[in-house]
Amino acid sequence: MSNRTLRVNELIQREISAILRQHYQAEAMPVTITEVRVAPDLRDGRVFVAVVGSDELAQEKLRWLRRVAPAIREEVARRITLKYLPKFEYVIDRSAARGTRLMQLLDEVTPAEPEEPQA
Repeated sequence: MSNRTLRVNELIQREISAILRQHYQAEAMPVTITEVRVAPDLRDGRVFVAVVGSDELAQEKLRWLRRVAPAIREEVARRITLKYLPKFEYVIDRSAARGTRLMQLLDEVTPAEPEEPQA
């Protein structure tokens, strides 16, 4: 991935987060934009979203994001000047849950350190 693509990813992530915070504060409270991946040709992009709460809440917030996606894209277009503005696909980011589960599994496998005998 080129340096320019990385900068565009970070810029779009910041702008979408700011838009959610400014215009959709109540609905977007449990939503965090964790990553944006834009294609090198700037035609398509994936927005990874983490939601604090149950899986049902995550699915509900994902449906909500997809409903307001055209308005978010329009606002991003006003704030950022690019040759092409990507069409965003919103995806649930489950990396935090996987990381937590992996740490739990490692804790189960790793034996506890023996306590030092007291003199």
